[in-house]
Amino acid sequence: MITQQDKQYLKRCVGLAKKALEEGNEPFGSILVAKNGDILFEDHNCISNGDPTQHPEFSIARWAAEHLTEYERADVTVYTSGEHCPMCAAAHGLVGLGRIVYASSTEQLKEWRKTLGIVKGNVKGLAITEVINNVQVEGPVEELAEQIRLLHYQKNRA
Repeated sequence: MITQQDKQYLKRCVGLAKKALEEGNEPFGSILVAKNGDILFEDHNCISNGDPTQHPEFSIARWAAEHLTEYERADVTVYTSGEHCPMCAAAHGLVGLGRIVYASSTEQLKEWRKTLGIVKGNVKGLAITEVINNVQVEGPVEELAEQIRLLHYQKNRA
């Protein structure tokens, strides 16, 4: 169940997605939150530098692997503006991170891209649960998904 506190964290992710867009990147942002509610790490999409793997969820997995114990990683929550792509979902699962809460889903993103006439890329859009096992996943949150949709339309109509 997505709580009001979850929505506050997701709003921060939307803000990071806006920052990514302002910097010429795809509009995605994510945060890593400890069990006590502290934000441990945050990032936004940084692919405009030429490296298409610079997704915030992937950065979170790398940071967590370096800074948290196995037990701490299992107790964190990753909040993200968009459901993890397969690369990021795999990294999440390999590192052993806990719960995932997202504002917009892969299915929504695929529909938006179709509407915008964006050709499918080289990676299939899969749900997180199609990539990794044993993870609690919650989303989308419709009112925030609409904000994310508008950012994608802004990016791709510019």
